[in-house]
Amino acid sequence: MGVTKITSAEVAKRAGVSQSAVSRVFTPGASASAKTVAKVRAAAQELGYRPNVLARAMVSGKSRIIGVVVAYLNNQFYPDALEKLSNALQKQGYHVLVFMTANAASDIERVVDEILDYQVDGIVAASVAMSSELSERCRAAGVPMVLFNRYQDDAQMSAVTSDNLAGGRKVADYLVGLGHRNIGYIAGWEGASTQRDREAGFIQGLAAAGLTLHARGVGNFSSEGAKNAARDMFDGVATADRPTALFVANDHMALAVMDALRFDLGLDVPRDVSVVGYDDVPAAAWQAYDLTTVRQPANRMVAQTVDILLEKIENPAAAPRRVQIDGPLIERGSTHNPQG
Repeated sequence: MGVTKITSAEVAKRAGVSQSAVSRVFTPGASASAKTVAKVRAAAQELGYRPNVLARAMVSGKSRIIGVVVAYLNNQFYPDALEKLSNALQKQGYHVLVFMTANAASDIERVVDEILDYQVDGIVAASVAMSSELSERCRAAGVPMVLFNRYQDDAQMSAVTSDNLAGGRKVADYLVGLGHRNIGYIAGWEGASTQRDREAGFIQGLAAAGLTLHARGVGNFSSEGAKNAARDMFDGVATADRPTALFVANDHMALAVMDALRFDLGLDVPRDVSVVGYDDVPAAAWQAYDLTTVRQPANRMVAQTVDILLEKIENPAAAPRRVQIDGPLIERGSTHNPQG
């Protein structure tokens, strides 16, 4: 024998209020007095009532769900940012569905199709390269999208990033200021705007000091790729020809590079080579790494992302916005003066 489902009418009767009052209590953003809320929730708990969110979504046309697309979570920056994003959206009455994808166009297209099938109210695309065609498909479906920690060369796409160009420039200025002249760079995935801007700012800073990159490798934002790039850059290379400092495009790779330098190549960080990362993930502050890095202001980035997305949900005609937020360089023990 099946269990009889409790209805909102029964809750209203038990609480001594109207059925519309019950609906308001369980509708995020709706208005109800504290007294009514207390009575309705007490009655719902006594009866074992749960509101039918899917049915409400069908009636209102609003699912109160935000789809988040992410390419990888092994970089500590993204789990931390996703937690902040989920908390911020929950405070606004929304819930998050996370969809994992590879950065291949076909896989991203498949995932976007899945997200739209869920009738989400909006999409946040984090660490993925979203094409203009997919963005247009979302707009045609009436689903706004914000890119997080990426941007595309499409004026119709809203995006929130740290100021990666300025961050790269800060690293160059800092290393040059310490006295380094042979300075290398390990790039991330070259299809990412974050990678391109960090390297461009870094090269601009070196050029201002009359320098060029002494060495360059590509780690593709993976720890193994970064280790291989470091080995290629240092193994079997005469000491005088090695970089004395490395800028690594994110902390996830920089921590792996430090491990390769110390444990595979027998070098001392920072005495033999200084290392700088980008993100300021929690592990960067661990005593084992003590990594100098540029901090991505995740709290402010998330706040701006939520603000832009909710504005677009409420007002589909709102103009797209591209926001870049400056972050500080955090000096720790992985860098020093090569002469000192």
